[in-house]
Amino acid sequence: MGELDFQGFFLPVMLFAFVMSATPGPNNIMLTASGANYGFRRTLPHMFGISCGFLALIATVAAGLGALFVAYPPLQTTLRVVGSAYLLYLAWRIATANPEGHGGGEGKPITFLEAAGFQFANPKAWIMAISAVSAFTLSGDAYVVSAVAVALTCSLVNLPSIGMWAAFGTAIGWLLRSANAWRRFNHAMGGLTAACVLLIVLD
Repeated sequence: MGELDFQGFFLPVMLFAFVMSATPGPNNIMLTASGANYGFRRTLPHMFGISCGFLALIATVAAGLGALFVAYPPLQTTLRVVGSAYLLYLAWRIATANPEGHGGGEGKPITFLEAAGFQFANPKAWIMAISAVSAFTLSGDAYVVSAVAVALTCSLVNLPSIGMWAAFGTAIGWLLRSANAWRRFNHAMGGLTAACVLLIVLD
């Protein structure tokens, strides 16, 4: 693929995507909670929503809209407020979740569209997308091809990376036996999700 060789282009993009996707953050905390409460299979729409939403976000940034956030700081402030509010709502959903098979009615995991939409309200995801586009896309005639390659590579690496957290949560779910244990776990995961708002505000 010309300048898009594996060692010089795809390997750095893959390493960047893995580090950004596999390290703790709002998405992975929510996936851990979802895996524990609803199992890996019911968490799949959440996982695919994150990966597809991030793919769309990188495409949006590559198309030039990401530059608006650099040029107009008030847009960044608006994004922080909207993202923080949505994250607090999701934290409340997690803290009050009814795990599968533990009474109180069947719980409802985060949907594909909710997960995909959250990527556009997540300032951290914007930072990741802007960093990926600015660091790895090529100039000139190769820009479009390299931008598509960056977006697809990040999305493909993202899916198994975040899947590890959903699997980890599923394993935790097997260990939680009592209603009190579930309640404490969900409150803790909701609190961790809400705490991510501090990272957004202080960033």
